[in-house]
Amino acid sequence: MKRVESLLITEETVFNVVKLAAMLRENDSLAVLMYGAPDPDAISSAMALRELAHQKAGLVRCVFVATQPFVRHQNLEFARSMGIDIQLLDRTDLTEYRLIAVVDSQPSFFGNALGNIHPQIVLDHHPRKPGWHAELEDIRKGYGALSTIMTGYLLAARVRIPRILYTALLYGIRSDTNNFERDVRLEDIGAYYLTFARANRELIRRIEMNQIPERYLKYFEFAYRHKHRHREKIFCFLGTVENTDVCVQVADFLLRIIQIYYVVVAGVVKDRLIIVFRGDGYRMNCGAIASRTFGRLGSAGGHRSAARAEIQLGQLKEVLAGDLSYESLEQFLLQNLEVKKERSRSSGEKEKG
Repeated sequence: MKRVESLLITEETVFNVVKLAAMLRENDSLAVLMYGAPDPDAISSAMALRELAHQKAGLVRCVFVATQPFVRHQNLEFARSMGIDIQLLDRTDLTEYRLIAVVDSQPSFFGNALGNIHPQIVLDHHPRKPGWHAELEDIRKGYGALSTIMTGYLLAARVRIPRILYTALLYGIRSDTNNFERDVRLEDIGAYYLTFARANRELIRRIEMNQIPERYLKYFEFAYRHKHRHREKIFCFLGTVENTDVCVQVADFLLRIIQIYYVVVAGVVKDRLIIVFRGDGYRMNCGAIASRTFGRLGSAGGHRSAARAEIQLGQLKEVLAGDLSYESLEQFLLQNLEVKKERSRSSGEKEKG
């Protein structure tokens, strides 16, 4: 383990831990912000920062805050298992906390949502975006998970790491690297090895086994009956769905079909068209396809094996001459994705999702 620890405790990490310790006051207050719906990497990183601050100075108050509620049931189950509560930003008074930290994102991601609040601590592993400054800034592009960096922080600070935190960090690394199917560094592998040996792996297995709410089964049935298959590719438009996780769950499932290596599943969530791409990461680059196909209309991008595009319905209304019917949206998607209209479906009348 000593060799693994030396890999994670870099000079940059030691410098930042010393700087963080100097920023803390006895019996301090801390708000940890996460952008979007909380995911395991953000949650475990927030837990690590809280633990470090608490052991170094003692926290009187600490709150975890996100801009959106949970979308994936699995992430909600993870938070419950970790025994933490996450508040929404629009229901939290950040002025009640002396220190404001941002994890797994950056202040510019929040737009105007922070108002006059300027976070003093920013920890992230995504490319740095302009328009902000923080007293303690640690942005390490190329790391597979922020949980890896935070494992190094805890080791460098020489604080006691509870088993539940080891468990959270392990799950954060696994989920954000998609079990190392995405780009990772040697440090990610080292952090995984260290946390794996000390985590409650049975608890993680229980969380991973409980992924799909029973109410989602209707979407799987609809996808089976109305999917378009062309050779090793599947496309399906689900119509209106309750959240983006529906498209993700259906796409992940369809990709497991024998001889399928590329899947696109779309659905309408409130005022947006969500398009989820999944692939084997070898034959096709999902991120590049998403950006090339839908980038001109909305936000689009991702990794080789997983990507997403989001288009406002107001934008599509102009493109489709006001026709936002199921048939019109499906035809729009088929044409842009260059999918031949040959439906693979069982018998039965078509139902809208």
